[in-house]
Amino acid sequence: MTSFDTSPQLNLWRALLALAVVFVMLATTGWTALRHQRDAAPLQASLSAWEHGRIAGHRLPDAQSAPARLARFFASLTEGQRASLARRYPLAVGNMNGAPVQLRYRANRIALGQAREVELKRLHDKRLTASGQHQAGRRMNRFAALMHPGRKILAFNPSGSGRVAEVFGDLREAERVSVVVPGADTDLLTFQRTHRKYAAPVGMAESLYAAERDADPTTRTAVIAWADYTAPSGLGMDAATAMRAEDGALRLDAMLRGLPGKAPVSLFCHSYGSVVCGVAAHSLPDRVADIAVAGSPGMRVEKASQLHTGARVWAMRDADDWIQDVPNMELGGLGHGADPVAAGFGARVLSAREAKGHAGYFEPGTDSLRNLAEIGVGAYRAVSCAREDDICRADSSGTTATGRA
Repeated sequence: MTSFDTSPQLNLWRALLALAVVFVMLATTGWTALRHQRDAAPLQASLSAWEHGRIAGHRLPDAQSAPARLARFFASLTEGQRASLARRYPLAVGNMNGAPVQLRYRANRIALGQAREVELKRLHDKRLTASGQHQAGRRMNRFAALMHPGRKILAFNPSGSGRVAEVFGDLREAERVSVVVPGADTDLLTFQRTHRKYAAPVGMAESLYAAERDADPTTRTAVIAWADYTAPSGLGMDAATAMRAEDGALRLDAMLRGLPGKAPVSLFCHSYGSVVCGVAAHSLPDRVADIAVAGSPGMRVEKASQLHTGARVWAMRDADDWIQDVPNMELGGLGHGADPVAAGFGARVLSAREAKGHAGYFEPGTDSLRNLAEIGVGAYRAVSCAREDDICRADSSGTTATGRA
């Protein structure tokens, strides 16, 4: 008879091997490879210039100051002075948490125009390969699209594969704010798609914004498509660890603290974006009322209570989502912990009926989108639970910031 070694150490290595095999298989079945990263010169140059700048004879505040301090600084300026700073330091102002959102939109439009000119020159640079010129053309077209009238770009960084955030609705007047936090393979070129529209941040946010208005036309909402972190490329080691999520969590927290007003905020975190939200959860401002994850590989904890957040924690997963085949574990920094839809995790598990695989949670007409929209407007009693016992609505307040039940 053959004897088998079932020691804990052997089981650990088997689990690690299984996790590695799954990620390798997924990474080689249609996911993109690691993309070339450009240097961070444009934003850093703008911040450096800001650091040495002056207005009305006074030095400018540290660009990394707390959003509240920066808000007070901008409030002390005339409209002309604010416009001057946006023209002189567009990338710095456009990415400055605490600057007035309308000023950030204006500054980022200027920065996009400058970035477009850079790519136009590269497009005609004979020293570039045909592939390099093609890439320059794609970037130039994306920058031009982001400059279209009416678009509200809250953050923009052309460096590397790029980062961007866009607002739908009026942030200053909103009674509820939703933030879409996307997952792997999110960058400037995948921020918006024509094919598979609702798998990209812009499509997700537009769809959610429309669904929230359908859910409650009387509540003023705003939705942010937030791709202002460096997401993993494909499903390699970056996607299997929290390295990208840790930087993203800091950026997410800073963005939220720089938002105007005091409206409740709901985070809608898809795929690796749920890792970002899990890492950020314990430090988020009190105005974050909900953290909802869809197609999550884990939130870096074993139980929702370990997130140490006062926000409601929601989770959903479509029956056809391949993410269910990724082992839910965290060993030696590899993997992201327990399954958020598992009964023992402690999240409120929502129905994702009719969602279309891993990337289809924001598709119009799905239970998943309807549920996300009800959370977004604070209509917690209207959500559909994944289980017939309706337990996901237990102990949920039925009153929104506007008094809707």
